[in-house]
Amino acid sequence: MKPKVELDPAAIQQIVRHAIPHCRELGVEVADLVDGRPVLRLPWDERLVGHPDTGVLHGGVVTTLIDTACGMAVQVALMRTTAIATLDLRIDYLRPSTPRQPLHAEALCYKLTRHIAFVRAKAWNDDPDDPVANCVATFMVDSSDKSPFARKRKAAA
Repeated sequence: MKPKVELDPAAIQQIVRHAIPHCRELGVEVADLVDGRPVLRLPWDERLVGHPDTGVLHGGVVTTLIDTACGMAVQVALMRTTAIATLDLRIDYLRPSTPRQPLHAEALCYKLTRHIAFVRAKAWNDDPDDPVANCVATFMVDSSDKSPFARKRKAAA
């Protein structure tokens, strides 16, 4: 049996920074962990804008933040780090993100089976009650025998 450990915001930040290079490049931060719900924050950055005339974040950036929050919610629910794979990610885009405002995402793993995790999430700018997007997702648990930290990073040139 794999050991169970409590995942706190610092541990989740280590996963985001070291096991998910795309999130490190985007600047994803762990803002909080409340009742098993990780809250991630993505600072607004001009590089991430999908439409230069409006300053609205690209939909792919919103998707990345939500998918990552969902994955972290699975790790928190499991109380251990393990390889997981997104099986299904359905996102309802409710409105454009607010230009020049950070984007937040919160997720909750509400059901775990032996091999599948079920998650709900939302993303917002400054008001969680006015979401940019809602999400439901499923993940395969223990999708690899390699730890998420097993990836080798390329040496800086």
